Amino acid sequence: MTSAMTSASSETPGGPAVVAPGGRGALRIADRVVAKIAAQAAREALGALPKDAVPPHATVVIHHETARVRVHLELDYPSDIGARCAAVRRHVVERVGALVDMEVPEVVVHVERLHPAQTQGRA
Repeated sequence: MTSAMTSASSETPGGPAVVAPGGRGALRIADRVVAKIAAQAAREALGALPKDAVPPHATVVIHHETARVRVHLELDYPSDIGARCAAVRRHVVERVGALVDMEVPEVVVHVERLHPAQTQGRA
């Protein structure tokens, strides 16, 4: 391998410089894409939702490869609300980090509504 092939760009005989794939540009993932991933992660963390609950949705602000996430959701009650919110936070951080390679230092979980838990099938 020659040194010209190992650099980010090199001259070709009689033509313009060839730029290596890593040096061709930048990747920007839209806020709405990250928000969809965060909402899906929240759904995964919650598991089964109350029958009449609205699925979780998220809003995201991205700044310098860092995503700050706000998740809006509905839960059944009675349940351990704090533990369920913590599970959502952990899963959103993990999935967003894994899928879009962004830091997620903040996940705010906003519980918009509580639904009475179904008594059938509960211990």
